[in-house]
Amino acid sequence: MANNELEKALDILDSELKKQGLSRREALKVAGLGSAAFLMGSTEVEAATLNASDVKAKIVIVGGGLSGVATAARLTNSLSNPDITIIEPNPKSVSYQPGNTLIASGIYTKADIEFESKDFTPKGTKVIQDKVVEFDPENNIVVTSSGEKVSYDFLIIAAGLTLDFGRIKGLEAIGELTTLGDASSLLNTFKDSGVCSIYSVDGAVKTWEEMQKFIAKAKAGQKVKGVFTHPNTAIKCGGAPKKIMYLTNARLVESGARDNAELTFYPNGGTMFGVPEYHDAIVKQFEVRDMKWQYNHNLVAVDLENKIATFNHHWKEKGEWDKDLEEYAMINKNEDVNVEFDFLHITPPMKAPDEIGNSAVGSAKGFVPVNKETLQHVKYKNIFSIGDIAAVPMGKTGGSVRKQYKVLVDNLISTMEGKPLTSKYEGYTVCPLITDIGKVMLAEFDWSKKPTPSFPLDPIQERYIWWLLKVYALKPMTMYGMLSGRA
Repeated sequence: MANNELEKALDILDSELKKQGLSRREALKVAGLGSAAFLMGSTEVEAATLNASDVKAKIVIVGGGLSGVATAARLTNSLSNPDITIIEPNPKSVSYQPGNTLIASGIYTKADIEFESKDFTPKGTKVIQDKVVEFDPENNIVVTSSGEKVSYDFLIIAAGLTLDFGRIKGLEAIGELTTLGDASSLLNTFKDSGVCSIYSVDGAVKTWEEMQKFIAKAKAGQKVKGVFTHPNTAIKCGGAPKKIMYLTNARLVESGARDNAELTFYPNGGTMFGVPEYHDAIVKQFEVRDMKWQYNHNLVAVDLENKIATFNHHWKEKGEWDKDLEEYAMINKNEDVNVEFDFLHITPPMKAPDEIGNSAVGSAKGFVPVNKETLQHVKYKNIFSIGDIAAVPMGKTGGSVRKQYKVLVDNLISTMEGKPLTSKYEGYTVCPLITDIGKVMLAEFDWSKKPTPSFPLDPIQERYIWWLLKVYALKPMTMYGMLSGRA
């Protein structure tokens, strides 16, 4: 299965690159991606040469998605006698979540991103198909929903985030969801309201259906409004709320109906992107495409029947002069703003699951508190965390995990061996920001909030080569490279 899909992807990549007068080897060499060696080489991926450690310990991983399975695979490659258990309730937990945006725009189907977790579970790793509901870090025990107590020497928390739709007034019936979990409450609530969200796999399918209806109205001559939100919490894949807007624009242009649609982005923050260079580039892209935006708006309510989204608009005003500090006091202001829509894409508030965020291993902000460089828990030294649930700034993407899981494994083994933790995560994040069908701006950065391109090309330019990598190559690289612990 792995070879067939990878070969197909690379054949498509080769064909498209040939039209541009490039070979795959040349293109990927220019790209300088960390996974280029995997894609340029044989489809039979050879394991990296690792000096397996003889240290022994019982390792439990909570969460069997990309982060958890990639870490388990890397540990399997790095330990001569691994004892690893993954606790995960969903048998399709390794599905390729970055593909949701492509499903929502009619480029992928649901079948393109769903996989059976058992096909990627490292040999020798035990899997408990259940959910952890209690943490007892003082006694090194976790408890599952069935009541099973699982002990550990070392614990890795890789459980991902919860989609907190129920926090939005009018969407209480949806409650809390996971990206790969049952989305029946979301689908039943949204029905034919024109409201959708790509942050659920089934929701992404629904988004494509609603987008086509929206486009059909515009094509028929109706003046329509598309509204896109970004909440006041940390979210996975911070570029996705803009990606779906760009792709809606592209489909409208394709249908010849763009002039009849108004598209507006409502982010809670005051910028398009945390890195100034990418912010400036996105603003220019929005202006060229006649896409509008309103900063400092957080979605707080949705009237599905009347198609009205309510935002809390917040800002600061200058107050009285402080003689001692020699500055003006700043006064927080806010007001609720009602916005009509025909098509509403919601990026929901997100948090760690309550059983983790509210536990001894969680934090007041709901994420697992770790040292941002070593990924070791700030209080419990035999606990590590990775991926979306870890309290790491700007690290909630698959590209971040590709760097994090190697650091985590190095440091976990060092801890097991009683050695200092020398491996450091430097905050690398990559966001292939889809700006059009056939165009991607590859935004790479770290904690410096500066572009950190790994190739000698202008990082703010939209490029076809990055589209090819995004659509055809990154999925098999992720599924068959990272999930084997090698990419």
